Amino acid sequence: MNAFDSSPVRVGLPLSLRDLEDVAVRGRPVAFALEARAKVERSRTAVEAIAKAGDAAPNVYGVNTGFGALSETRISASDVRALQQNLVRSHCTGVGPNLSAAEVRGMMLLRSQVLALGHSGVRSLLVDLLVAMLNQRVHPRIPVQGSVGASGDLAPLAHLALTMIGEGEAQIGDGPMRASAEVLHEAGLTAIVLEAKEGLALINGTQLMASLGTLALLAAERLCVAADIAGAMSLEALKGSSRPFDERLHLARPHPGQLAVSKNLRALLASSEIAESHRDCSKVQDAYSLRCMPQVHGASRDALAWVRSVLEREVNSITDNPSVFVDNGETEILSGGNFHGQPLALALDLAAMATAELANISERRVEQLVNPALSTGLSPFLAAGSGLHSGFMIAQVTSASLVSENKVYCHPASVDSIPSSAGKEDHVSMGSISAKKLREVVTNVRVCLAIEIMTAAAGLDQRAPLRASHGVQAALAKVRSRVAPMTADRPLYSDIEAVAELLRSDELVASVENSVGALS
Repeated sequence: MNAFDSSPVRVGLPLSLRDLEDVAVRGRPVAFALEARAKVERSRTAVEAIAKAGDAAPNVYGVNTGFGALSETRISASDVRALQQNLVRSHCTGVGPNLSAAEVRGMMLLRSQVLALGHSGVRSLLVDLLVAMLNQRVHPRIPVQGSVGASGDLAPLAHLALTMIGEGEAQIGDGPMRASAEVLHEAGLTAIVLEAKEGLALINGTQLMASLGTLALLAAERLCVAADIAGAMSLEALKGSSRPFDERLHLARPHPGQLAVSKNLRALLASSEIAESHRDCSKVQDAYSLRCMPQVHGASRDALAWVRSVLEREVNSITDNPSVFVDNGETEILSGGNFHGQPLALALDLAAMATAELANISERRVEQLVNPALSTGLSPFLAAGSGLHSGFMIAQVTSASLVSENKVYCHPASVDSIPSSAGKEDHVSMGSISAKKLREVVTNVRVCLAIEIMTAAAGLDQRAPLRASHGVQAALAKVRSRVAPMTADRPLYSDIEAVAELLRSDELVASVENSVGALS
């Protein structure tokens, strides 16, 4: 990973996915771009003109009308402020576990970005408060369940807005949840009283699914590199061939992901004593789980690259409704459907499938390693003494369990729609469910790869005194710095957790890259 950038992320200017992760996970500071502030204030002027016109103003959705199926209900000028407060309170219907602090921070950054782009018609004060909450590490309590992904992530975003008006619960950092008013006071912040349109602008959008989806996608991209390392370790332990990774083969079918994986494998497998020891063996071809790594891992990479492009657009998009456009002194407020999560729902469903495939093929390599009918020269189940010891027999079972669980998570949420709001919102995306499923798949795949790496390391131990390639040897050394060789049966759960943490922290990839150079 690149070194941490400590300069502030400026909302209202283009954000990268890495910016979001830096703010969400690493606490990078945030600022409100000066040039964006002027755009916000111009759009606010247009909304205030409608509010000042009172009951003589035309109907403008969410400014002087009700919401959803009540959008045709006119609200009197005297009730406009109460309308916005009531909207936030009534939409706080989230249930289930709370989001992590990182996921909440991602939502807060994305919500402030939408407002700072200058088409929401809110006061600059709202952006200022969100930025201050991020910098003071004030995190609203946001339950993960309750969104159908259109009109965006209403319930989760309402819980975010609830803290901003001094209600609900929040925490500082990872501390205990307390009354939001108390937390804001401790952080030196003042709750706001919402004015015309501001409640709607805070809760209408795709920021839950975009936050969860971005953080999960970036983790999945890193797992793609880890999968190449795991596969190289398994191939060496199984005395597989590197010939299927010849550049000429892959230039003949030049999918970008396939080219990247084959290049990684060539770098990882160079200069191997194990490979030299069986160069002239009679074996013609390896199993698909070894031979087809560029094609399978590469297809996952290509799918995730498309998902990345969707998220890169989304984090810099206007996703609330209605939107305010000020052009040459003329103002128009347009109602539309930019809050609809379908672009993300489809993309995140695909991301779950693409990421899960990394575990599908990994589990098959684990089977190659532990099955004595397939692992020539290795002990059954890589046990120190087969029979008395079971070795890694049940580690493969755990991997199989997670792979099967992922198949359930990979059923697409985006094919479902349940109408809501008395039929006004008659097609919804279920994108929040797509995002949650992807998060679970990424966690499971990380564990599956950890099991493969741990198992392959045991196979490499049995190939001693022959040394693996430089890249694989570097991976083995890093694993052995945390996990001792298997000399007799022992509980393996802590070993699995230790290797999974090497993947989560990127330490394993960094150690390998120190040996062979940067991997794609």
